[in-house]
Amino acid sequence: MCGIFAMTGHISKKQMKDVLTSMKHRGPDEGKEVPLPSFHLGHQRLSIIGLEDGIQPIHNEDQSKWIVCNGEIYNYPSLKNQLEKEVTFLTESDSEAALKVVEAEGVDGIRKLDGMFAFFIADTTTESFIAARDTLGIKPLYYGKDEHGEYVFSSELKTLYHVTDEVSEFPAGHYYTPETGFVSYRTIRNPVASEKGEQAITSAIKERLTKAVEKRLLADVEVGVLLSGGLDSSLIAAIAASLNQSDQPVKSFCVGSEGSEDILRAREVAKAIGTEHYEYVYTQEELVEAIPHVIYALESYEPSLVRSAIPNYFVSKLASQHVKVILSGEGADELFAGYDYLSKYETTESLNEEIIRIMNTLHNINLQRGDRMSMAHSLELRVPFLDLELIDEALSIPAHLKLHTEDQMEKTILRKSFDGMLPDHVLWRKKEEFSAGSGALDILEGYANEYISDKEWERLTKEANVPLRSKQEALYFKYFKQYFPQTSALETIGKWATA
Repeated sequence: MCGIFAMTGHISKKQMKDVLTSMKHRGPDEGKEVPLPSFHLGHQRLSIIGLEDGIQPIHNEDQSKWIVCNGEIYNYPSLKNQLEKEVTFLTESDSEAALKVVEAEGVDGIRKLDGMFAFFIADTTTESFIAARDTLGIKPLYYGKDEHGEYVFSSELKTLYHVTDEVSEFPAGHYYTPETGFVSYRTIRNPVASEKGEQAITSAIKERLTKAVEKRLLADVEVGVLLSGGLDSSLIAAIAASLNQSDQPVKSFCVGSEGSEDILRAREVAKAIGTEHYEYVYTQEELVEAIPHVIYALESYEPSLVRSAIPNYFVSKLASQHVKVILSGEGADELFAGYDYLSKYETTESLNEEIIRIMNTLHNINLQRGDRMSMAHSLELRVPFLDLELIDEALSIPAHLKLHTEDQMEKTILRKSFDGMLPDHVLWRKKEEFSAGSGALDILEGYANEYISDKEWERLTKEANVPLRSKQEALYFKYFKQYFPQTSALETIGKWATA
């Protein structure tokens, strides 16, 4: 996990120093820049895999190709076994697998990568390059051109704005070369509906999710779990605890206001599954004080996103004091139709079309929140529910087994798949928004209404060049414009249906 910067051409040493400093939170362990004849690469590293020799940029044997990569390639051991006969590996880093598969197979090799990633590969022989981002956009990537027409790429807006004001979000599931432009290499598709019986389906879900968690425990450092006490995080925590090979228990983390539901529920789940549990109770003052810091890190003013990001910010800070990697329950509501409004999609095909649509919007809402809040505290967050094999399995489930009805609770098929793994009152607990369960929702709403007067609201809505839907959104927008005054920043904002 890290922050990456790459460009054609070059910038000054002072500019590169500013670039590396702007993304040091993404990788405080090591920082490095490499000027090449036609490229300038920069990297800040958070050491997770290949601790001793994984510093980037990484080059191939004859130093004709160089990579900077952010994320994790979960299938790098198998890729390494396949490729070692054709190419030489110089490190134990999983990121090198991305370089080697492209070196051996060209852009077609990107389809073989199983993980969350954003990378840039410079080819000094052809003076060309390849940039790519994972299927769902779990890891961030932005691009633009500087005043001289040179391509520039980085992990965050704040980094790229040191070089250019014209910035766009790199599309998920695409690669880019100067010769081809953007090419979609993989999309989430609507599969054939399963003809398996319910028992076979629940067995498959359990197998796929367990495998997804096991895959994401791959690390040379300790892996912990976020635990809000709700179904999704509780399942991930329970699976991780059951797979734990260490003589020490898995560490779990929760935050909330005094007496909030999340705090109480998480304690209960932690005791049931045997994790070493940590919690932090924040005050109303701390919540309010965090708002500008969260918006700077989040790079968004979307109200629903900011509300849920603030507790994420605190829990990431807590977790970072104990571990370097954390697992999250993100993605379960999309995959298993956990949102109430999805009940109107009565056929499998129409339900899947909507699920695929919302999953393809996650890159600049939920996934942006997860990445930015964790990386603000130099913590890597992994999302087992968004494993590609699990996604295929879940999309093949007939709608009637997933839909929330009067007779069927939301995510019933997921709950049935893990019968016995959690206490029944936890397994069958109704969903609650993280910001609500953590106690943040009411506090933030009240503060915004008090801070933004009617006169200020009127002024902001007139001056803003985007529609503002509430005083809360106006408050967040005000901070956002202070940090990101560039017009292009507004084009990167993901929106939820409600403010």
